[in-house]
Amino acid sequence: MIDYNLITYLEQFVSERRRELFKQVLEERTRHFTVAIEDIYQSHNASAVVRSCDVFGIQDVHIIENKYKFSTSKQVSKGAQKWLDFEYYRQKDINNTLDCIKNLRNKGYQIVATTPHNDSCYLQDFDVSKKSAFFFGVEKAGLSKEVLNNADVNLKIPMVGFTESLNISVAAAIILQSTTEKLKKSNIKWQLSSAEKEEEYLKWLEKSIKSIKKIKEYFYSKTIT
Repeated sequence: MIDYNLITYLEQFVSERRRELFKQVLEERTRHFTVAIEDIYQSHNASAVVRSCDVFGIQDVHIIENKYKFSTSKQVSKGAQKWLDFEYYRQKDINNTLDCIKNLRNKGYQIVATTPHNDSCYLQDFDVSKKSAFFFGVEKAGLSKEVLNNADVNLKIPMVGFTESLNISVAAAIILQSTTEKLKKSNIKWQLSSAEKEEEYLKWLEKSIKSIKKIKEYFYSKTIT
């Protein structure tokens, strides 16, 4: 449950300009699309994908760690990870990819495998009306067989050169730019709900305030008394 009194209290510690920026950005956020990153071990690639998610309004990012631990570079991500919601799949002795797929299906997402090796759907023909989770894997090995075998759609970026693939960060940027642009031109209700916006707004306020723990403790102490 959202504590609106807390929001009002915390707003005094954040400039009006920053508060307005939060609200402006939240109008462009979506959970209609989400991104899943599978075993990306190079921090600069992982960071670039995260940055693209922020730039194109993707609020949720799912991190699969079967083989490698996910890490970001502040120089590349430019702090983008601060404003996104991450869900990690890193349990031992289970296939975290299948766990992620199951979770996303339960949330109503279709599984979209981004791969240059299958022509089932070209990017320009992709149907944006369905809630979709875009899976990205490392450039050399690509996505795992678990993703490819469970995908509802295989998505390909048209390429006419000699090379057969793009760097993951470039592929993610192209796909997210194309699909979100198409989505926002449609009649689909893609934006966050009012409650979701308020929830994120509160998170962002808290992340912007130094000594937030002490400030919240003071607020609740006054509220109780």
